[in-house]
Amino acid sequence: MSDLGRVVLVGAGPGDPDLITVRGAKALAGADVVLFDQLATDDLLDLAPARAERINVGKRGHEEPTRTQEEINALIVEHAKAGRTVVRLKGGDPFVFGRGGEEVSACAEAGLAFEIVPGVTSSIAAAAYAGIPVTDRRYSASFAVVTGHKDPSHAAEQTRWRELGKAVDTLVILMGMRNLPKVVEELIAGGKSAETPVAAVMHGTLPQQRTVTATLSGICDAVEAAGLRAPSAIIVGDVVGLRAGLSWWEQQPLFGRRVLVTRARQQAAELCAALRAQGAIPVVRPMIDLSSVEAAAERAVVDRVVTNLAHYTALVFTSSNAVRFFVEACGGVPGPEVAPPALSPKTRVFCVGDTTARAALDAGLPVHLVASGRSDAEALLARLLPALDGPEERVLIPRSRIARTVIADGLGKAGLAVDSVAFYENRRPEVDDAALRAELVSGEIDALTFSSPSTVDHFLLGLDEASREAAGRVMIAAIGRTTARHLEEVGLPATAIASRPEAGAMVEALVHASRDRA
Repeated sequence: MSDLGRVVLVGAGPGDPDLITVRGAKALAGADVVLFDQLATDDLLDLAPARAERINVGKRGHEEPTRTQEEINALIVEHAKAGRTVVRLKGGDPFVFGRGGEEVSACAEAGLAFEIVPGVTSSIAAAAYAGIPVTDRRYSASFAVVTGHKDPSHAAEQTRWRELGKAVDTLVILMGMRNLPKVVEELIAGGKSAETPVAAVMHGTLPQQRTVTATLSGICDAVEAAGLRAPSAIIVGDVVGLRAGLSWWEQQPLFGRRVLVTRARQQAAELCAALRAQGAIPVVRPMIDLSSVEAAAERAVVDRVVTNLAHYTALVFTSSNAVRFFVEACGGVPGPEVAPPALSPKTRVFCVGDTTARAALDAGLPVHLVASGRSDAEALLARLLPALDGPEERVLIPRSRIARTVIADGLGKAGLAVDSVAFYENRRPEVDDAALRAELVSGEIDALTFSSPSTVDHFLLGLDEASREAAGRVMIAAIGRTTARHLEEVGLPATAIASRPEAGAMVEALVHASRDRA
């Protein structure tokens, strides 16, 4: 047994990646192999280590899978027997119509250790995001969850719909869109009132969520008219009537709006999460790719600085990227498990913004001052000058190759010894410019977000006259004043400017701008 791996069956939740459990996220972070279904999102898969093998087993509800259930079971067992930690990532809860029982039974038969991490089931979550409680003491004291797709050709024979319709107050039907007319017919035939309120919720918990309500006798026509399809949850019962006053998700200020995210892919997660929390659909098109400097002369400078870290009395970080590449140059990877760079006990660390400060703390660095509020270099300089002791200071500013030198110049003029050193560079990654131009011109993009002047320049490189004109018609958010000034210079003035240099603040500014436009 000691040479065997283990299996963790993880419920991924109903769709919104933020609804995965803390335990599930931790399991993914420790995975060697992730076997995932078709509905798993990149956001969840990104929680696994870069080294982890990711295997798409293709299951999507009751659609034809890429692999049979037996093949999936065999894959789980094979990788675990090879001594690997296997995470089987399944939509919703693995034991609610997820065949999770079959998969852990295969593990048990093979003598493998396994763990089950429950997930938020769509049967409850989709209803909640539509403003429908499955129980409410005024209307419902019981509910049942049933699959409407157990056997596509014999739905009524497989499930006793007539009895079920009278047995519980609220009925939640998953995977039932294909058989909805037959299900409705059976429920009414069993005595369920044709006037019973019904809701169909497509893409529940996602910014693409769509909800249709009608009576039991009218729901099929309503669903067809609205173009709803799978995956959808169907809720039958008087609690559906509460939706009129309790609908909340579809009322979010950015609900359904497609927002372009231009940040580097490895930094996009925080912004995407903040956008989703406001109901927006993040459209990730990275316009910047970050890497350590490669030129021999620049590498030599970095190596010399790292070797002489103890000589510096102050470190100034203007971004989380600066922290990341500084720590990597010192031989580590940012994170709590890595020994921090060997600074002198006298070295103080100064950061612009809470995000940068968190990155420094996560890397094991002390933080002595955080300049927040106004996010431009001049404001940080004004905070730094009184905190430094003058000519005796020796300051290191790790930066990007094209970063502004306002802080370094200002400290130098004040008589301090400053080394402003390029630790990293940014390039324009490969972008499908034709697709981006088409999305802009067709009006599929509702807002743009920019986190640096470089992202602005790289974005503009791929535009033609029509798409540039279209870009000027949508909301534009800048993470700070420096980026906003650059947008103004290139003729795309920002409609929203973050109050502090953080993804959450940029989304807050975007929310205010959208309300002003309403």
